[in-house]
Amino acid sequence: MSFTNKVVWITGASSGIGKALAIELSHQNARLILSSRKKDALEFVKQECKDSNEVKIITLDLENYSNFKIKVDEAISCFGKVDILVNNGGISQRSLVKDTQISVDKRIMDINYLGTVALTKSILPHFINNKKGQFVITTSIVGKIGTPLRSSYAASKHALHGFFDSLRAEHYKDNIDVTLVCPGFVNTNVSKNALTGDGSSQGKMDVATENGISPKRFAKLMAKAIQRKKEEVNIAGAKEKLGVYTKRFFPKLLSKMIRKISVT
Repeated sequence: MSFTNKVVWITGASSGIGKALAIELSHQNARLILSSRKKDALEFVKQECKDSNEVKIITLDLENYSNFKIKVDEAISCFGKVDILVNNGGISQRSLVKDTQISVDKRIMDINYLGTVALTKSILPHFINNKKGQFVITTSIVGKIGTPLRSSYAASKHALHGFFDSLRAEHYKDNIDVTLVCPGFVNTNVSKNALTGDGSSQGKMDVATENGISPKRFAKLMAKAIQRKKEEVNIAGAKEKLGVYTKRFFPKLLSKMIRKISVT
């Protein structure tokens, strides 16, 4: 599959992985629809793309998912179709279970899970009618391995795996593909924006995040996975990948390893 003339709609496109992917796909001649809450930031990303005339902007807040049918209609009208929806928008967490207010748990699930599911359901009829389409979901290594300080974040990402594995099975005959992309640590502002127990942003970058894969490098690998229509791919450092395989074959050992992670 070539991205030439493919219409790709990316949520969470104003920064981080979404921004890097938009720029990468623009250089592979994709036609882009960029979404997030921040219109000014999206305009900046648009100007960084190869051909800004092939980039459209739709503001979208995943937390307010009651109007997504309107947003989907707007997206389809941009280029007459959508070929690929990249569900990339979301928010992270840095707080212990005992310190996290239930309103924070709810907000994380609303944004990461229900917002993504609502947008997916809204565009699904378009893919079914066209007898083709691809959902790409930025989940996380934490969508496979629950770690300290990320209980609700991990839950939301685990939920995405369950939902989209089911969707893939249900719509295989409709020629609809699902690609789950599981990042490890990527050098973005995700940890700065992560919610703490009272709902405020952490406001600082984790050391592991700062030392993570560059967004540009990540985007190139993610684009390859999308192009090859992989069902699932782990784009992460050696330690994160080792954790996935340890979880599968030696779960008790991984539990012991995770207990040693600092929570301070």
